[in-house]
Amino acid sequence: MGRIHWDLILGPSDMERGYLLAVPPQFLVSAALLLDSPLHLFFVASSSCCVTHLAWALACCAGVLSHLFHQEDPGIEPGFLPYGSIDFLLLAAPMISFFLCPIFFAYKDFSHIGLRPTLIQFGCILTNNIFKVVTGSTDGIGKAYAEELAKCGMKVVLISRSQDKLNQVSSEIREKFKVETRTIAADFGSVDIYDTIKRGLEGLEIGILVNNVGTSYEYPESFLNVSDLDNTIKKLINVNIVSVCKMTRLVLPGMEERSKGVILNISSISGMYPVPLLALYSASKAFVDYFSQCLHEEYKSKGIFVQSVLPYLVATKLAKIRKATLDKPSSETFVKSALKTVGLQSRTNGYVIHFLLASIMSLLPSWICLKIMMTITKSIQACYLKKNKKN
Repeated sequence: MGRIHWDLILGPSDMERGYLLAVPPQFLVSAALLLDSPLHLFFVASSSCCVTHLAWALACCAGVLSHLFHQEDPGIEPGFLPYGSIDFLLLAAPMISFFLCPIFFAYKDFSHIGLRPTLIQFGCILTNNIFKVVTGSTDGIGKAYAEELAKCGMKVVLISRSQDKLNQVSSEIREKFKVETRTIAADFGSVDIYDTIKRGLEGLEIGILVNNVGTSYEYPESFLNVSDLDNTIKKLINVNIVSVCKMTRLVLPGMEERSKGVILNISSISGMYPVPLLALYSASKAFVDYFSQCLHEEYKSKGIFVQSVLPYLVATKLAKIRKATLDKPSSETFVKSALKTVGLQSRTNGYVIHFLLASIMSLLPSWICLKIMMTITKSIQACYLKKNKKN
Protein backbone atom coordinates (compact mmCIF):
# COMPACT_ATOMS: atom_id res chain seq x y z
CA MET A 1 0.00 0.00 0.00
CA GLY A 2 3.04 2.28 0.31
CA ARG A 3 3.94 4.78 2.97
CA ILE A 4 0.96 6.36 4.70
CA HIS A 5 1.37 10.00 5.69
CA TRP A 6 -1.09 12.37 7.34
CA ASP A 7 -1.23 16.01 6.35
CA LEU A 8 -3.00 18.25 8.86
CA ILE A 9 -4.60 21.26 7.23
CA LEU A 10 -3.52 24.28 9.28
CA GLY A 11 -4.23 27.99 8.96
CA PRO A 12 -5.87 31.02 10.57
CA SER A 13 -9.38 29.71 9.89
CA ASP A 14 -8.97 26.25 11.38
CA MET A 15 -11.70 26.99 13.88
CA GLU A 16 -14.27 27.78 11.18
CA ARG A 17 -13.29 24.86 8.92
CA GLY A 18 -13.17 22.24 11.63
CA TYR A 19 -10.35 19.76 11.92
CA LEU A 20 -9.99 17.98 8.60
CA LEU A 21 -7.56 15.37 7.39
CA ALA A 22 -6.13 15.10 3.90
CA VAL A 23 -5.97 11.35 3.39
CA PRO A 24 -3.87 9.68 0.65
CA PRO A 25 -6.08 8.07 -2.04
CA GLN A 26 -4.47 4.64 -1.60
CA PHE A 27 -5.45 4.69 2.05
CA LEU A 28 -9.05 5.47 1.14
CA VAL A 29 -9.10 2.58 -1.35
CA SER A 30 -7.73 0.17 1.21
CA ALA A 31 -10.11 1.49 3.86
CA ALA A 32 -13.02 1.08 1.46
CA LEU A 33 -12.06 -2.55 0.90
CA LEU A 34 -11.84 -3.11 4.63
CA LEU A 35 -15.10 -1.31 5.37
CA ASP A 36 -17.14 -3.72 3.30
CA SER A 37 -20.61 -2.14 3.30
CA PRO A 38 -22.33 0.70 1.39
CA LEU A 39 -22.83 2.69 4.59
CA HIS A 40 -19.14 2.53 5.42
CA LEU A 41 -18.21 3.49 1.88
CA PHE A 42 -20.50 6.51 2.17
CA PHE A 43 -18.61 7.69 5.24
CA VAL A 44 -15.29 7.19 3.50
CA ALA A 45 -16.50 9.16 0.47
CA SER A 46 -17.76 11.92 2.75
CA SER A 47 -14.39 12.12 4.44
CA SER A 48 -12.48 12.22 1.16
CA CYS A 49 -14.60 15.22 0.18
CA CYS A 50 -13.61 16.87 3.49
CA VAL A 51 -17.18 17.13 4.77
CA THR A 52 -16.02 16.84 8.36
CA HIS A 53 -13.46 15.06 10.45
CA LEU A 54 -16.40 13.57 12.31
CA ALA A 55 -17.53 11.69 9.21
CA TRP A 56 -14.12 10.05 9.00
CA ALA A 57 -14.22 9.12 12.67
CA LEU A 58 -17.65 7.54 12.16
CA ALA A 59 -16.29 5.63 9.19
CA CYS A 60 -13.51 4.26 11.34
CA CYS A 61 -15.93 3.34 14.13
CA ALA A 62 -17.93 1.43 11.58
CA GLY A 63 -14.70 -0.16 10.35
CA VAL A 64 -13.77 -1.34 13.83
CA LEU A 65 -17.20 -2.92 14.25
CA SER A 66 -16.85 -4.48 10.83
CA HIS A 67 -13.46 -5.83 11.91
CA LEU A 68 -14.81 -7.25 15.15
CA PHE A 69 -17.79 -8.96 13.56
CA HIS A 70 -16.24 -9.70 10.15
CA GLN A 71 -17.32 -12.69 8.15
CA GLU A 72 -15.14 -13.66 5.23
CA ASP A 73 -16.24 -12.13 1.95
CA PRO A 74 -15.92 -14.65 -0.92
CA GLY A 75 -15.39 -11.73 -3.30
CA ILE A 76 -12.06 -10.82 -1.68
CA GLU A 77 -9.04 -13.01 -2.35
CA PRO A 78 -7.89 -14.68 0.87
CA GLY A 79 -4.87 -12.99 2.35
CA PHE A 80 -5.28 -9.84 0.22
CA LEU A 81 -5.89 -7.57 3.22
CA PRO A 82 -5.50 -9.68 6.36
CA TYR A 83 -7.51 -8.49 9.36
CA GLY A 84 -4.61 -8.30 11.78
CA SER A 85 -3.37 -5.82 14.37
CA ILE A 86 -1.87 -3.50 11.71
CA ASP A 87 -5.23 -3.08 9.97
CA PHE A 88 -6.91 -2.44 13.29
CA LEU A 89 -4.36 0.27 14.09
CA LEU A 90 -4.90 1.87 10.68
CA LEU A 91 -8.59 2.04 11.46
CA ALA A 92 -8.08 3.26 15.02
CA ALA A 93 -5.56 5.98 14.14
CA PRO A 94 -8.09 8.45 12.67
CA MET A 95 -10.37 7.94 15.66
CA ILE A 96 -7.53 8.68 18.03
CA SER A 97 -6.56 11.74 15.99
CA PHE A 98 -10.19 12.90 16.10
CA PHE A 99 -9.97 13.26 19.87
CA LEU A 100 -6.36 14.46 19.96
CA CYS A 101 -6.75 17.10 17.22
CA PRO A 102 -8.30 19.78 19.47
CA ILE A 103 -5.48 19.27 21.98
CA PHE A 104 -2.89 19.51 19.20
CA PHE A 105 -4.43 22.72 17.87
CA ALA A 106 -4.67 24.14 21.39
CA TYR A 107 -0.95 23.50 21.89
CA LYS A 108 -0.18 24.93 18.45
CA ASP A 109 -2.23 28.07 19.06
CA PHE A 110 -1.18 28.84 22.63
CA SER A 111 2.50 27.83 22.76
CA HIS A 112 3.88 30.87 20.97
CA ILE A 113 6.85 32.92 22.11
CA GLY A 114 4.63 35.69 23.36
CA LEU A 115 3.34 39.20 22.88
CA ARG A 116 6.39 41.36 22.25
CA PRO A 117 7.72 39.86 18.97
CA THR A 118 4.29 39.81 17.30
CA LEU A 119 3.63 43.45 18.16
CA ILE A 120 7.06 44.44 16.90
CA GLN A 121 6.07 42.73 13.66
CA PHE A 122 3.18 45.19 13.31
CA GLY A 123 5.29 48.20 14.32
CA CYS A 124 3.27 48.80 17.46
CA ILE A 125 6.00 48.73 20.07
CA LEU A 126 9.38 50.24 20.86
CA THR A 127 8.41 53.33 18.85
CA ASN A 128 8.27 56.81 20.40
CA ASN A 129 4.85 58.37 20.97
CA ILE A 130 2.90 55.17 20.30
CA PHE A 131 -0.40 55.01 22.19
CA LYS A 132 -2.87 52.25 22.73
CA VAL A 133 -6.58 53.02 23.18
CA VAL A 134 -8.78 50.79 25.34
CA THR A 135 -12.55 51.27 25.66
CA GLY A 136 -14.33 50.01 28.76
CA SER A 137 -10.97 50.11 30.50
CA THR A 138 -11.82 50.53 34.19
CA ASP A 139 -12.91 46.95 34.90
CA GLY A 140 -12.44 43.34 33.84
CA ILE A 141 -10.99 42.44 30.46
CA GLY A 142 -10.52 46.06 29.36
CA LYS A 143 -8.47 46.95 32.43
CA ALA A 144 -6.42 43.75 32.03
CA TYR A 145 -5.61 44.66 28.39
CA ALA A 146 -4.59 48.17 29.48
CA GLU A 147 -2.24 46.83 32.17
CA GLU A 148 -0.78 44.01 30.10
CA LEU A 149 0.02 46.28 27.16
CA ALA A 150 1.44 48.92 29.50
CA LYS A 151 4.06 46.35 30.52
CA CYS A 152 5.44 46.71 27.00
CA GLY A 153 6.08 50.40 27.62
CA MET A 154 3.19 51.72 25.54
CA LYS A 155 1.38 54.89 26.48
CA VAL A 156 -2.28 54.41 27.30
CA VAL A 157 -5.51 56.22 26.50
CA LEU A 158 -8.31 54.95 28.75
CA ILE A 159 -11.91 55.56 27.70
CA SER A 160 -14.82 54.75 29.99
CA ARG A 161 -17.93 56.29 31.50
CA SER A 162 -16.81 57.19 35.03
CA GLN A 163 -14.11 59.87 35.37
CA ASP A 164 -13.46 58.85 38.98
CA LYS A 165 -12.71 55.25 37.99
CA LEU A 166 -10.63 56.46 35.05
CA ASN A 167 -8.51 58.59 37.36
CA GLN A 168 -8.00 55.65 39.72
CA VAL A 169 -7.00 53.15 37.00
CA SER A 170 -4.87 55.76 35.22
CA SER A 171 -2.97 56.48 38.43
CA GLU A 172 -2.42 52.76 39.11
CA ILE A 173 -1.02 52.11 35.63
CA ARG A 174 1.17 55.22 35.67
CA GLU A 175 2.72 54.33 39.03
CA LYS A 176 3.11 50.62 38.36
CA PHE A 177 4.42 50.65 34.78
CA LYS A 178 5.91 54.18 34.52
CA VAL A 179 4.07 55.02 31.30
CA GLU A 180 2.10 58.07 30.23
CA THR A 181 -1.67 57.73 30.58
CA ARG A 182 -4.54 59.83 29.33
CA THR A 183 -8.26 59.56 30.02
CA ILE A 184 -11.44 60.37 28.11
CA ALA A 185 -14.79 60.13 29.92
CA ALA A 186 -17.50 58.96 27.52
CA ASP A 187 -20.77 57.07 27.86
CA PHE A 188 -20.93 54.70 24.89
CA GLY A 189 -24.67 54.38 25.42
CA SER A 190 -24.92 57.71 23.58
CA VAL A 191 -23.98 58.43 19.98
CA ASP A 192 -22.95 62.08 20.40
CA ILE A 193 -19.65 61.30 22.17
CA TYR A 194 -17.38 60.63 19.22
CA ASP A 195 -16.48 64.26 18.48
CA THR A 196 -15.21 64.49 22.06
CA ILE A 197 -13.21 61.28 21.66
CA LYS A 198 -11.83 62.49 18.34
CA ARG A 199 -10.55 65.70 19.96
CA GLY A 200 -8.99 63.66 22.78
CA LEU A 201 -7.11 61.46 20.30
CA GLU A 202 -6.07 64.26 17.97
CA GLY A 203 -2.34 64.31 17.27
CA LEU A 204 -1.69 60.90 18.86
CA GLU A 205 -0.18 57.97 16.97
CA ILE A 206 -2.49 55.06 17.81
CA GLY A 207 -0.76 51.70 17.49
CA ILE A 208 -3.40 49.49 19.10
CA LEU A 209 -7.15 49.87 19.56
CA VAL A 210 -8.94 47.51 21.95
CA ASN A 211 -12.70 47.68 21.40
CA ASN A 212 -13.72 46.11 24.69
CA VAL A 213 -16.66 48.14 25.98
CA GLY A 214 -19.84 46.06 26.16
CA THR A 215 -23.11 45.55 27.95
CA SER A 216 -25.70 42.82 28.30
CA TYR A 217 -29.03 42.06 29.98
CA GLU A 218 -29.32 42.11 33.73
CA TYR A 219 -30.25 38.42 33.45
CA PRO A 220 -31.25 36.05 30.59
CA GLU A 221 -34.81 36.71 29.42
CA SER A 222 -36.97 36.17 26.34
CA PHE A 223 -36.97 39.15 24.00
CA LEU A 224 -40.39 40.71 24.77
CA ASN A 225 -39.93 40.21 28.52
CA VAL A 226 -36.65 42.14 28.72
CA SER A 227 -36.97 45.00 31.21
CA ASP A 228 -37.32 48.44 29.58
CA LEU A 229 -36.99 46.81 26.17
CA ASP A 230 -36.85 49.93 23.97
CA ASN A 231 -34.05 51.54 25.97
CA THR A 232 -32.24 48.20 26.23
CA ILE A 233 -32.29 47.81 22.44
CA LYS A 234 -30.91 51.31 21.94
CA LYS A 235 -28.25 51.01 24.63
CA LEU A 236 -27.06 47.55 23.67
CA ILE A 237 -26.73 48.43 19.97
CA ASN A 238 -24.92 51.69 20.77
CA VAL A 239 -22.48 50.11 23.21
CA ASN A 240 -21.82 46.75 21.53
CA ILE A 241 -22.08 47.64 17.83
CA VAL A 242 -21.91 51.38 17.15
CA SER A 243 -18.89 51.85 19.44
CA VAL A 244 -16.86 49.25 17.50
CA CYS A 245 -17.65 50.89 14.15
CA LYS A 246 -17.13 54.47 15.31
CA MET A 247 -13.88 53.84 17.22
CA THR A 248 -12.51 51.91 14.25
CA ARG A 249 -13.51 54.82 12.01
CA LEU A 250 -11.50 57.20 14.21
CA VAL A 251 -8.20 55.27 14.36
CA LEU A 252 -8.11 53.26 11.12
CA PRO A 253 -7.16 56.15 8.76
CA GLY A 254 -3.96 56.83 10.76
CA MET A 255 -3.07 53.13 10.81
CA GLU A 256 -3.63 52.89 7.06
CA GLU A 257 -1.46 55.94 6.46
CA ARG A 258 1.40 54.44 8.51
CA SER A 259 0.77 50.90 7.14
CA LYS A 260 0.79 49.41 10.62
CA GLY A 261 -1.59 48.86 13.50
CA VAL A 262 -3.58 46.36 15.53
CA ILE A 263 -7.32 46.37 16.30
CA LEU A 264 -8.58 43.90 18.89
CA ASN A 265 -12.36 43.53 18.98
CA ILE A 266 -13.74 41.68 22.00
CA SER A 267 -16.65 39.52 20.86
CA SER A 268 -17.89 36.45 22.75
CA ILE A 269 -18.57 32.73 22.41
CA SER A 270 -22.20 33.87 22.03
CA GLY A 271 -21.09 35.48 18.77
CA MET A 272 -20.06 32.05 17.49
CA TYR A 273 -23.19 30.19 18.59
CA PRO A 274 -26.69 31.67 19.07
CA VAL A 275 -27.67 32.01 22.73
CA PRO A 276 -31.45 31.97 23.39
CA LEU A 277 -32.64 34.33 26.16
CA LEU A 278 -29.72 36.61 25.28
CA ALA A 279 -30.87 37.27 21.73
CA LEU A 280 -29.78 40.91 21.40
CA TYR A 281 -26.44 40.38 23.10
CA SER A 282 -25.66 37.25 21.09
CA ALA A 283 -26.56 38.96 17.80
CA SER A 284 -24.47 42.03 18.65
CA LYS A 285 -21.41 39.87 19.37
CA ALA A 286 -21.94 37.99 16.09
CA PHE A 287 -21.80 41.39 14.38
CA VAL A 288 -18.46 42.16 16.09
CA ASP A 289 -17.06 38.80 14.96
CA TYR A 290 -18.14 39.19 11.30
CA PHE A 291 -17.10 42.85 11.20
CA SER A 292 -13.64 41.90 12.49
CA GLN A 293 -13.17 39.08 10.00
CA CYS A 294 -14.14 41.33 7.09
CA LEU A 295 -11.89 44.18 8.24
CA HIS A 296 -8.92 41.87 8.65
CA GLU A 297 -9.34 40.59 5.11
CA GLU A 298 -9.69 44.12 3.74
CA TYR A 299 -6.68 45.64 5.52
CA LYS A 300 -4.17 42.85 6.22
CA SER A 301 -2.35 43.66 2.96
CA LYS A 302 -1.85 47.20 4.32
CA GLY A 303 -0.06 46.00 7.46
CA ILE A 304 -3.10 46.20 9.75
CA PHE A 305 -4.04 43.22 11.90
CA VAL A 306 -7.66 42.93 13.08
CA GLN A 307 -8.52 40.21 15.59
CA SER A 308 -11.86 38.90 16.80
CA VAL A 309 -11.56 37.64 20.39
CA LEU A 310 -14.29 35.16 21.34
CA PRO A 311 -14.02 34.20 25.02
CA TYR A 312 -16.29 31.87 26.94
CA LEU A 313 -17.08 32.90 30.52
CA VAL A 314 -14.45 35.04 32.28
CA ALA A 315 -14.61 36.08 35.95
CA THR A 316 -15.73 39.70 35.49
CA LYS A 317 -18.40 42.04 36.79
CA LEU A 318 -20.28 41.87 33.47
CA ALA A 319 -20.46 38.07 33.63
CA LYS A 320 -21.42 38.27 37.34
CA ILE A 321 -18.73 35.71 38.19
CA ARG A 322 -16.68 36.51 41.28
CA LYS A 323 -14.36 33.52 41.65
CA ALA A 324 -12.00 32.44 38.89
CA THR A 325 -11.81 28.72 38.01
CA LEU A 326 -9.97 26.67 35.40
CA ASP A 327 -12.70 27.14 32.79
CA LYS A 328 -13.64 30.66 33.98
CA PRO A 329 -10.28 32.41 34.32
CA SER A 330 -9.65 35.81 35.79
CA SER A 331 -9.49 38.66 33.29
CA GLU A 332 -5.72 38.93 33.86
CA THR A 333 -5.14 35.23 33.08
CA PHE A 334 -7.36 35.40 30.03
CA VAL A 335 -5.70 38.50 28.57
CA LYS A 336 -2.18 37.15 29.07
CA SER A 337 -3.20 34.09 27.07
CA ALA A 338 -5.16 35.98 24.40
CA LEU A 339 -2.34 38.42 23.67
CA LYS A 340 -0.08 35.52 22.67
CA THR A 341 -2.25 35.06 19.58
CA VAL A 342 -1.96 38.67 18.34
CA GLY A 343 -0.43 38.67 14.88
CA LEU A 344 -0.91 34.92 14.59
CA GLN A 345 -4.68 34.34 14.65
CA SER A 346 -7.28 36.74 13.32
CA ARG A 347 -9.98 34.83 15.19
CA THR A 348 -9.30 33.34 18.60
CA ASN A 349 -11.00 32.09 21.74
CA GLY A 350 -8.00 33.47 23.57
CA TYR A 351 -7.69 30.79 26.24
CA VAL A 352 -6.87 27.11 25.82
CA ILE A 353 -9.89 25.76 27.77
CA HIS A 354 -12.24 28.07 25.87
CA PHE A 355 -10.66 26.86 22.63
CA LEU A 356 -11.36 23.23 23.57
CA LEU A 357 -14.97 24.04 24.53
CA ALA A 358 -15.51 25.83 21.21
CA SER A 359 -13.91 22.90 19.37
CA ILE A 360 -16.33 20.46 20.96
CA MET A 361 -19.29 22.73 20.18
CA SER A 362 -18.19 23.00 16.54
CA LEU A 363 -18.58 19.22 16.17
CA LEU A 364 -22.21 19.25 17.31
CA PRO A 365 -25.27 19.86 15.12
CA SER A 366 -26.68 23.39 15.47
CA TRP A 367 -29.91 22.18 17.10
CA ILE A 368 -27.93 20.49 19.88
CA CYS A 369 -25.88 23.66 20.41
CA LEU A 370 -29.11 25.65 20.74
CA LYS A 371 -30.48 23.15 23.26
CA ILE A 372 -27.29 23.34 25.32
CA MET A 373 -27.27 27.14 25.29
CA MET A 374 -30.97 27.29 26.19
CA THR A 375 -30.41 24.95 29.13
CA ILE A 376 -27.51 27.08 30.40
CA THR A 377 -29.36 30.40 30.12
CA LYS A 378 -32.52 28.96 31.70
CA SER A 379 -30.42 27.78 34.63
CA ILE A 380 -28.85 31.24 35.03
CA GLN A 381 -32.29 32.83 34.76
CA ALA A 382 -33.74 30.53 37.43
CA CYS A 383 -30.84 31.25 39.83
CA TYR A 384 -31.22 35.00 39.35
CA LEU A 385 -34.99 34.99 39.87
CA LYS A 386 -34.68 32.76 42.93
CA LYS A 387 -32.04 35.01 44.48
CA ASN A 388 -34.03 38.15 43.59
CA LYS A 389 -37.18 36.66 45.18
CA LYS A 390 -35.32 35.99 48.43
CA ASN A 391 -34.01 39.54 48.56
